[in-house]
Amino acid sequence: MATQVIIVLVLTMFINGMTTLSYAVRLVGVKTGRIAITFSLFNIVVLLSRTANTLQAPLLAKTVEQDLKQGVSSNVAIFRYILLSCTAGAILGALLIPTFQRLLTKAVSHFSVHKSIPKLFYVGLSGAGMQFVKESMRMPTKEQFLELPAHRDIPWRVFIYNVLASAIITIAVLSCVYAAYLNPEYRTTASNLSGVINGIATVLMVLFIDPHLSILTDDVVLGRFSQGAFRRFVSYMVIARIVGTILAQLLLLPCAQLIAWLAEKV
Repeated sequence: MATQVIIVLVLTMFINGMTTLSYAVRLVGVKTGRIAITFSLFNIVVLLSRTANTLQAPLLAKTVEQDLKQGVSSNVAIFRYILLSCTAGAILGALLIPTFQRLLTKAVSHFSVHKSIPKLFYVGLSGAGMQFVKESMRMPTKEQFLELPAHRDIPWRVFIYNVLASAIITIAVLSCVYAAYLNPEYRTTASNLSGVINGIATVLMVLFIDPHLSILTDDVVLGRFSQGAFRRFVSYMVIARIVGTILAQLLLLPCAQLIAWLAEKV
């Protein structure tokens, strides 16, 4: 396996892990009562994820270019492995949520007092900070998994929308890059059409998912919705994201064919 493909697999796991951890940010926000600060600190982590995302597509595109020069007309196995790394990253992110909650809660508490990002990094990288990270390591408990099916107050429509949005976001770049195999003459156009695929997911997120999450977050802060029920809802959204990355395996080739067709027609 080429070095750039291995790098893409690692970057993909990291990106999807960070995306999954983003669900924990709302939990920390309602727990600390400092939603704005919580999101602000998490945006620092998001910067790393976006940097990794900008490297992912060029590295993968280079692999496709090399294949086309060698007369390879299809290499779907690599894309399947990348999608598996998406699922692995989402699962890893889900398992790290309890640990991430404790670390982000501590970061919010520290920043609220000292109001300094450099000092926050200094404390985090110090011996005491590393010891706190070690002590904060937690895994989801068995009881948390067992109690999920017992609750029927989950809005399944939002769950399904989140599955679809996660699947579409997962394949947005991959389908456009793979379209180069299907229509090599228009591969540059195809690579720039990822916004079309992402646009569909964005509509689902903006119209149906984010508003519902925002309302529930505010209701928890105002005492109209319990933190326990909110945690269960977030857990279902995390599961929806994992299911979405699995669904992406089925959507990859149809979306790539659509992109290849659009690249020629636009």
